[in-house]
Amino acid sequence: MFTINIYVKFGLMALGLIGGLAFTFMSGFGFWYSIWFWLLFIIMLASYIFMGTIQSASTLMQDMKFDEAEKRLALTLKPNWLYKTYRALYFLLKGSMAMQAKDNDTAEMWLTKAQAIELPSDDEKAMVALQLASINANRGKWKVAEQHHRILKGLNIRTPQIKEQVAQFDKMMKNKGAIKNASRMNRGGIPIKPGGKRRRPKIR
Repeated sequence: MFTINIYVKFGLMALGLIGGLAFTFMSGFGFWYSIWFWLLFIIMLASYIFMGTIQSASTLMQDMKFDEAEKRLALTLKPNWLYKTYRALYFLLKGSMAMQAKDNDTAEMWLTKAQAIELPSDDEKAMVALQLASINANRGKWKVAEQHHRILKGLNIRTPQIKEQVAQFDKMMKNKGAIKNASRMNRGGIPIKPGGKRRRPKIR
């Protein structure tokens, strides 16, 4: 997908505004000289307001540049003014950043907001459902985790990395009974017998 660097976009907005004002008020030039600058300004401004910095922030996230992605996302003017799809992706990115910072409460808040809006593809829907399922599984809220897990089962996931993560979570859900028992034992329940160690499956 074609994208314009946000700083280039800011530059084009400034060029359109300054050029439009200059040609509008300079003597000897008519309206048709300034209209192209005004159009440039309006198009770039509308793009910035309604699309934000989602695409460039997402690219930085994929490149594992989390601090830069957070700063880029912060340049979005008003998240509630974004188009519906971009607003959902904004919430998804905020949730993913919070998870990266191990702030699961904040992550759950943002991801729940993203899930409430129509995401553009099943891959994005899977990312949200998987992260919410993982958060609740880690908290021992298995019924909630199962609800999100059922959502994953109905999605057509195309990205290999997401497929792999879902497969890992499927394995964990199959072993949730053993995980529950191990958790109860570690909290002072029935003592674990020698040789009866159980490993908690990894959650990505």
